[in-house]
Amino acid sequence: MKVDVLLGLQWGDEGKGKIVDVLTPEYNVITRFQGGPNAGHTLEFDNYKHVLHTIPSGIFHDTINVIGNGVVIDPVILKQEVEKLKGRGVTVKNKLYISKKAHLILPSHKMLDAAQESLKGAGKIGSTLKGIGPTYTDKVSRNGLRVGDISTDDFMKKYNCLKDMHKNMLQKSDVDNESFPDGTKFSEYEKLWFEGIEEIKNLRSIDSEYYINSCLNEGKSVLAEGAQGTMLDIDFGSYPFVTSSNTICAGACTGLGVAPTTIGKVFGIFKAYCTRVGSGPFPTELFDETGETMRKIGREFGATTGRPRRCGWLDLPALKYSVMLNGVTDLIMMKADVLNSFETIKVCTHYNYKGKIIDYVPYDINSSEIIPVYEELKGWNHDLTGIESYDDMPSELVNYINFIEKKMNVPVNIVSIGPDRTQTIIKKDLFIS
Repeated sequence: MKVDVLLGLQWGDEGKGKIVDVLTPEYNVITRFQGGPNAGHTLEFDNYKHVLHTIPSGIFHDTINVIGNGVVIDPVILKQEVEKLKGRGVTVKNKLYISKKAHLILPSHKMLDAAQESLKGAGKIGSTLKGIGPTYTDKVSRNGLRVGDISTDDFMKKYNCLKDMHKNMLQKSDVDNESFPDGTKFSEYEKLWFEGIEEIKNLRSIDSEYYINSCLNEGKSVLAEGAQGTMLDIDFGSYPFVTSSNTICAGACTGLGVAPTTIGKVFGIFKAYCTRVGSGPFPTELFDETGETMRKIGREFGATTGRPRRCGWLDLPALKYSVMLNGVTDLIMMKADVLNSFETIKVCTHYNYKGKIIDYVPYDINSSEIIPVYEELKGWNHDLTGIESYDDMPSELVNYINFIEKKMNVPVNIVSIGPDRTQTIIKKDLFIS
């Protein structure tokens, strides 16, 4: 068996949670391989909206869900997620496993995140302030605290040592280290943190690399769920306006402990247009009424922060770049319904970069000299509600999909026409080779 990977091809918020939920019945194990509670994976079904931040999006099915070693975990947020799921009647304990090698986000990591973002001034990254960056920093500098440390005799010693190191750093920055920006006292959050640690003790901690590989050897199917998007990758994204982990397909290998040869299908998700939260380059961003219309119809507000998302037309040079980096085998287009009322749809096919027409992402993607070059396509101007098959789609939407497929040289095999899990059109059987 192979590990199939599902990830975002834009700047995050593509709709990964919904599609993982739709595809989960085809898999025995669903895993998260990077990121942390800066993710907000939204699922809608039975007239209810669920938002997951750390737990894989297969949790609503009778499937094992694994939080991999590449994920960073805030015990407070994880406990809140577990309690909310239990309140909805969802079984968690026997189907949620956590890697012992996953790193823990300490309360002091969150405080460092807020302090570092504040000190950047006008150069702010747009951090979610969840402590993600400082936690990955400690991981790389070999100072981190991991889930497996919870069961060791010197856990409290390790915790206090790392907390004291963070507090010393905060004191040198002249930033208040007793309260968070929202007014929450450090001591109050720390109490909740240790309650979250107790919740983790009640869940099953595993050597996830051995578990996942044994599943493959036993013929079980595995789907790896990415967080954020390719253009936020720490190495290949719009640096420095990126997240702190590898969001691309290669990140699934290091974030789960599986070999590159075990990777099977790579599902790449993108919106029929583009969005971005926070600071950073966005060549096709719209500042007019059209962008505002996209935001309102698409309910484009961050699932984690609630911040309004920046909106713009589809960017094919960036999408082509992401397809290349990930080795995408199947494209999935989300939110086609948001463009229902548009008479004309623009697509960026090239950039005018310093007077030269290019179709690739330049090193200096932050440059203000990148000007999008558009082609116009006729909109479908049609309500997609009630459409149940690919053959029922309006011809203009089919033309839009064909246009993208031709440019990417990869088929678009799933199209989402609404937020509910039932509003998903699958072009072909994805699991028959």
